[in-house]
Amino acid sequence: MTLETISEAKAFDGIQGVYRHQAISTNCAMTFAVFLPPQAKTQKCPALFYLSGLTCTHQNVLDKGEYRRMAAELGMIIVCPDTSPRGDEVADDPDDWQLGKGAGFYLDATQAPWAAHYQMQTYVRDELYDLVLANFPIDPARIGVFGHSMGGHGALTLALKNPQKFKSCSAFAPIVNPSSCDWSIKGLSAYLGDDKDAWRAYDAVHLIEDGARYDALLVDQGEADGFLDDGLKPWLLREACEKAGIGLTLNMREGYDHSYYFISSFMDDHLRWHAARLG
Repeated sequence: MTLETISEAKAFDGIQGVYRHQAISTNCAMTFAVFLPPQAKTQKCPALFYLSGLTCTHQNVLDKGEYRRMAAELGMIIVCPDTSPRGDEVADDPDDWQLGKGAGFYLDATQAPWAAHYQMQTYVRDELYDLVLANFPIDPARIGVFGHSMGGHGALTLALKNPQKFKSCSAFAPIVNPSSCDWSIKGLSAYLGDDKDAWRAYDAVHLIEDGARYDALLVDQGEADGFLDDGLKPWLLREACEKAGIGLTLNMREGYDHSYYFISSFMDDHLRWHAARLG
């Protein structure tokens, strides 16, 4: 598969690149970013997929995530996909930020018109995963996933369903139970239809209730997050993990909101947490 290099820049003795390719799963051109630490010049390195949240692209964490210094120190490759398919032919709802472009929810849509392009689970889990393994010096035995908000939801669900691919998982302010949240019910209904049993495959709390297991999870959540009570509800994940015997570290951070000020404040902690598990 042909990769187009959009840009490459030196950072912390590594390379921050942005790339584009024609994706089969989403039936459109997809853009993603990869940071290669200096260690990648001579050896294969562990990698983390970072999944961004609603309204974002691959660019938000590049500009505001402040991950490169620690990733370079730890020798970790960071892969940053887009949040949805893009292009003039891709279905959208430009008047609703919770649906359409920028709101792919990392699921595989089954309903028209979304199913033609919104196959983000398959894209991240299979197509992009295989693409970066083929083109960058990634150790296939040491790959993890993390993300923010909608991307935290994506990270949790991908890891719970694919522990053999994603060996570590963490999240910043994730949507842990999208089936019960106002800002995700609309998307689940549009993309998957009204059968709520189909939603369970994309809901971390329900996946755990239905038998999914994972060794350990890390979640950081700001206590001043305006979406905490209505959209995020981390206590539901804590209850599910306690019942299932899953080790969850849930850090409630006093005074922090939902922004990248919050994410960047604890980015180093997450990278070190993954490094300890991936080696």
